[in-house]
Amino acid sequence: MIGRLTFLALLAAPFLSACVVGPNFKAPPLPPVSTYAAKGDSAPPDDQRMEIGDRIAIDWWNEFHSAALNDVVAMALAGNQTIETARNRVKQAEEDATAAEGALLPQLSLEATAGRQKYGKELFGPIDIVIPPFSYYALGPSLDWQVDLFGGRRRSAEERRAYVQYQKHQLEAAYQSLTADVAIAALTLADSRAQIGILNSIVMDDRRNIDLVRAAIVAGSGTRVQLMSAESQLASDRTLLPDLAQREAVERHALAILIGKAPAEWNPPDFELADFTLPAEIPVTLPSELARRRPDIQAAEAQLHVASAAIGVATANLYPNIDLTGAIPQEALTPGALFNGVSNAWSIAAGITQPIFSGGRLNAERRAAVYNYQATLAIYRETMLNAFGEVSDALQSLSNDATRLRYEMAASNAAARSLDLAKRSYQAGNAGILDVIDAQRRYSAAQLGLARATAERLTDTVRLYLALGDSPMTTSRNPPRAELRGEQSGRSSR
Repeated sequence: MIGRLTFLALLAAPFLSACVVGPNFKAPPLPPVSTYAAKGDSAPPDDQRMEIGDRIAIDWWNEFHSAALNDVVAMALAGNQTIETARNRVKQAEEDATAAEGALLPQLSLEATAGRQKYGKELFGPIDIVIPPFSYYALGPSLDWQVDLFGGRRRSAEERRAYVQYQKHQLEAAYQSLTADVAIAALTLADSRAQIGILNSIVMDDRRNIDLVRAAIVAGSGTRVQLMSAESQLASDRTLLPDLAQREAVERHALAILIGKAPAEWNPPDFELADFTLPAEIPVTLPSELARRRPDIQAAEAQLHVASAAIGVATANLYPNIDLTGAIPQEALTPGALFNGVSNAWSIAAGITQPIFSGGRLNAERRAAVYNYQATLAIYRETMLNAFGEVSDALQSLSNDATRLRYEMAASNAAARSLDLAKRSYQAGNAGILDVIDAQRRYSAAQLGLARATAERLTDTVRLYLALGDSPMTTSRNPPRAELRGEQSGRSSR
């Protein structure tokens, strides 16, 4: 009879546990936008075509056609400590989810007990019975199953699974940020080297100008005022070198850290701006697709799923909790008597706990979970809006960069012609050395401006790739659907 009741209880338990309270998670709807820029914003540059609706390549840095950059990115992906941390966070979350899912099943264990005991006379009250000291032994399996009648444990497992997705998207975001950081650091390093090279050339020209003035003084056509002006220009130009040298050193150190090395262990390649090719075609993902693929948005959605599942856990805590236990031990007073038929024992029990009064704690915990969901929903929406804003900013920057670069090139060409004319006029005696120094100053500023504009356009292209970030782990995901439902009533779904 007992065995039949046990069997019926175990058979009925899965059906009893089919009820799951709390809301079923549905991702919020996407904003009804189909473009990034408002009407009247600048058009894309003529030499960079934006392929609207396409997806960027996972290894987008190859589009710059820099073998040195490709090598450093590969080193960073293999040795970066942030990526290593994120990978292990994913593994940790997966194990936590496995543990939570395992807790849904009956827990079977083997128990063994050995002891010696002496009862006092008060055990039997007024009956004068004395039990001498004795030893006892017990060995056998036991079963414990906390029946998930209202789905609290399943919601907890769902919460853990959603957290796994969050950590995976965090890994994807770290992957995207790392590759962009490496590319930007390489470009900044190349920009610094270019400006240092230009300044060194400027300093050499300044020294030649000083020599020219001194020669003119000896010939009687120069003055001490002109010499002081030339020496002042040299001193002024040299003051720019330490800051650029510091900037270059900082980027070298940053690249070493990004690949997982100490700055003293590794030096980056000698990046040059000429080594980078500006990508001619850039795929631009539509806003609706960006929300499904960008890692930080997907991470925010996973956090929203975690918050939704937490409401279910808090709701289930308001309902009864059922615990089934059973054991089939062998019990004897001597080890040798174990495993005899007379030593067989068994027990089966069912316990139920219904919260009645908790000082408002359980209801407050559920309300807190709801408020946490609403706050997380706002974070999700803000993350999506920020992503759209970053893409808009990057597209606008590229348009302005193209215009600035065109102007800088025109200014550099004009300054070069002006400097050449000033030098010819000076040699012919039609202009003074101050005219040459002034033309040299304008040409130097134009050269530095051209280098900065070139580097900035390449860097903003990297920022656009980062803003359009995608990863292999998101390519097979289904589009998010609808929004959180069933929250207000807290009714169960079956």
